[in-house]
Amino acid sequence: MSKHFEDARYYLGRAAEHAKAGIEEELEPLRSRIQDLLGDEAEPEPSRLDRLQSDLAELEARADGEAREAVAAARERIDAYRGRRSDVDEQ
Repeated sequence: MSKHFEDARYYLGRAAEHAKAGIEEELEPLRSRIQDLLGDEAEPEPSRLDRLQSDLAELEARADGEAREAVAAARERIDAYRGRRSDVDEQ
C-alpha cells in the first residue's frame, strides 16, 4: 500500500477516535441526567435459561472432576496390576 494511503488511513482512524471522544464528552451530562432521573436499576433476576446454563456448567465441571478421579484410580489399579504381574514373571 502506498505510504500516502497508509498515512491517510492512520489519520482517519485518529480522527474517528477524537470524534468518538468528543461525542462522549458532550453527551456525558445528558447521560448523567437521564441516569439520575431513572435511578439505579436493580440487577434483573436470572432467567430460567440462565439458571439452566449455570446448572449445566456446574454439572459439567463436577463430571469432569469425577472423570479425572476415575481415570487416576484406574491408572493406579493398572500400575498395581502390572507391578504384581512383573513380580510373578520374575519368579
